Amino acid sequence: MRTNDEVVAYVDDLRKEQKMSINDLAKATGLAKSSLSRYFNKSREFPVNKVHLFAKALHTTSEDILGFNIPSNSIDTSGMHYVRVPIIGTIACGEPILAEQNIEGYTHELFEEEPKKDELFALRCQGNSMEPLIPDGALVLIHKQPTIEDDEIAAVQVDDDTKATLKKVKHVGKDVFLYPINTKYDPIILNKDNPGRILGKAIHVGFDM
Repeated sequence: MRTNDEVVAYVDDLRKEQKMSINDLAKATGLAKSSLSRYFNKSREFPVNKVHLFAKALHTTSEDILGFNIPSNSIDTSGMHYVRVPIIGTIACGEPILAEQNIEGYTHELFEEEPKKDELFALRCQGNSMEPLIPDGALVLIHKQPTIEDDEIAAVQVDDDTKATLKKVKHVGKDVFLYPINTKYDPIILNKDNPGRILGKAIHVGFDM
């Protein structure tokens, strides 16, 4: 993934290659010219949650701008599997994750090997605690598993909350720390007094919203 400065430089290069002025780009994205100027002079961080607007205006993808893109000509889709993955809205305590009442829709993902039935689900990220890696509104693919390694990102059900939270996990003794990537937010500590449950590991982030 590109850093903030690298994203800004890449967007600026794309703009210049396509002979677009900042005013043209502002019109195409629907953003204020003054805001774009601040992104390019680096007095304000690039708005990751609006990357899809830049991708559409510059005829590319959000993944390409953020540095996650794989050239399509390097992928051989023959023999690969399109899998329908349920998107989970809420998770009521005590219910199976994939209970019908929890599913708000479906997304389709491509895999080299067909995953086991009910092995995957997806969550729509809410809020900016995981920016810039996972922007608000991004669709995150989760592999169901009860444990993950330190520094991996997990979907975690905390206490009696009916929505899963996405956080980076760190084990410290008997405690589990759930760290946001956005440093403006504080970590959550799971222990016997504040229990939680790891639902699965984040394995893919979709940026086009």
